[in-house]
Amino acid sequence: MNPEKLNKIIHERVRLAIMSALAARGKLTFPELKDFLEVTDGNLSVHSRILEEGGLISVKKDYVGRKPRTTFSITGEGRKQFRKYIEDLEEMIGKE
Repeated sequence: MNPEKLNKIIHERVRLAIMSALAARGKLTFPELKDFLEVTDGNLSVHSRILEEGGLISVKKDYVGRKPRTTFSITGEGRKQFRKYIEDLEEMIGKE
């Protein structure tokens, strides 16, 4: 497996962490994901936008009372691409 063939959207530290967290936990709000990953607001915003534009996560914005709430979840395509990414990594390191 050529490392150049890894999914370029997922193959970045913060985006990989976002995908891992959402694959494991389902839906997470912006503050939950930010605290879990220990990243800044700006960092999470930039990387989540890239994943959203790639169709790998969905971002839902609504209000709880008067407070805005952003919730992230992995899409079906995102789950499929994440599984493929993991399989490709395993192939690279020689796992069956």
